[in-house]
Amino acid sequence: MRTRVRRDAESPTAVDGTAHRYENRLLLILFLAFGFVFFDRQALPFLAPFISKEIHLSNTELGTLSGVLALTWALSGLVAGRLSDRLGRRKPILIAAVVLFSCFSAAGGLMTGFLGLLVARALMGVAEGAVLPLAQSMMVEASRESRRGLNMGLLQGSSAGLMGGILAPLAVVWLAELHGWRTALLVTIIPGLLIAAWIAKSVREVPPGGRAQVVAAEAVSETPVAPKPTVREVLGHRNIVLCMAVGCCYLTWFIVIVTFTPTYLLNVKGFSPSTMSGVMTCLGVGWVLWGFLTPAVSDRIGRKPTMIAFSVTAALCPLAIVYVSDPVALGLVIVLTYTGLGCFTLFMATIPAETVPRGALATALGLVMGVGELAGGFLAPVIAGRASDVWGLQTAMFISTGGAVAVVLLSLGLRETAPRVLRRRAERAAAAVGPGAVVAGAAE
Repeated sequence: MRTRVRRDAESPTAVDGTAHRYENRLLLILFLAFGFVFFDRQALPFLAPFISKEIHLSNTELGTLSGVLALTWALSGLVAGRLSDRLGRRKPILIAAVVLFSCFSAAGGLMTGFLGLLVARALMGVAEGAVLPLAQSMMVEASRESRRGLNMGLLQGSSAGLMGGILAPLAVVWLAELHGWRTALLVTIIPGLLIAAWIAKSVREVPPGGRAQVVAAEAVSETPVAPKPTVREVLGHRNIVLCMAVGCCYLTWFIVIVTFTPTYLLNVKGFSPSTMSGVMTCLGVGWVLWGFLTPAVSDRIGRKPTMIAFSVTAALCPLAIVYVSDPVALGLVIVLTYTGLGCFTLFMATIPAETVPRGALATALGLVMGVGELAGGFLAPVIAGRASDVWGLQTAMFISTGGAVAVVLLSLGLRETAPRVLRRRAERAAAAVGPGAVVAGAAE
């Protein structure tokens, strides 16, 4: 006779072990999924010099190709986040998004003109925009509090840096030189389909013990479960509004750098394609390095001071691209100053996740990402491209620096959300009040 062991009868140690293993596995899967989102997104700017030999692209058109992806990415992020909160289902949407963005990325290799590339990039943005709010909301639920900032930093910052910043310039430039830019785009479909299959097999809608803990908490409470917050209520949080504004400015900093730097290094500085690829790889190294260090630092010193300090440093990166001539020195300076991508995890995921209720999490993440992509991702590269056609490509770098400076000013208004920092503040406040006051307060 078989004895069926009930899930709620498992020991806490067994549940914790299963949850920790699942946390690590989910981090790896989502790391690769979002990493290849940025691999596909970054492929076109690196291939722009090769594409222009066959399809002439002005700076304005190059900016438009980058901007239209950001526009549809923004709209998709807004819709997907809200939809997943309403349905309570994220896994099917995530699988569909990964499959579709891989197909549309490869479709770019079949296009023969600017309009075809524009349509392919727009459709790719629709699919890619759903990935981040879904992945981050799943990662939040599976993460221990002590690893929340680190996990979200690895998922969003380091994955995009490794795949989009290091692997993409090396791989796509190498493929383009050997087999042409079309082949470089066509092969991007392969890793996405493999990752989608892994998600279908290994990712759970709810992490081990997650739903049981929520049900238990609700069962203890005598009050009915509160309805999910509306968009208006989410926007009532100051941190959310500030993070949306920060997103607009930081996306300006980031998208303008990655869109125009390859062309700037080749056409203005006169670097060879291999030297350009090496310098762009340094962007990826900085992206990976600061992608996990910045959130980890914020766990200790707080989200707000981290945002301010690392954004000041990030403002120096585009200026270095303009004023540092030696490629080796430029690569070193870029690694040290490309700190902004670590802040992306904070304002796009960690701070919103620590500000709003769980039921509004994907909505908040979608709002921050969507509005940021709409302004900083869509409008900024189009404006920077037009300004570069009129005043030169260095203008784009000055616009990028301005975005980072604006982030510093906006970050001054953030409210601290890091759990460890808030506990330290509460302990210091309790110690300052004294034990006598605590007893008196308790007696009241």
